[in-house]
Amino acid sequence: MTEDLDPATLDHLSRELHALAQQLSEALSRSDASASTVELDQTRVGRVSRGDALQQQAMAQAGRRVLQQRLNAVHAALQRLQQGFYGYCVDCEEAIALARLQRQPEAARCIACQSARE
Repeated sequence: MTEDLDPATLDHLSRELHALAQQLSEALSRSDASASTVELDQTRVGRVSRGDALQQQAMAQAGRRVLQQRLNAVHAALQRLQQGFYGYCVDCEEAIALARLQRQPEAARCIACQSARE
């Protein structure tokens, strides 16, 4: 089904997806420490410092969720690429605009379907 995208463009987008997957995996690995459990020993950490640490932990965990969701989307896009469905909207099955794929190679929906979903 990917006949709308020429082989060179598909190859370029595939390389972009693989590079993005690597970057996201590395970012997740780096964020492990900041999202880990906060020590609640008041004898070692004051109440304000502990509150700050909990807030930073919550923000780090939220950031990790976003990274993981995007990594999942990249893996799904790579799977669609292997199956020959990459570049087509998963909802309406129309071609996704090349400009959208170049900006967000993991995009699974065309602009119209993504807008309707949001």
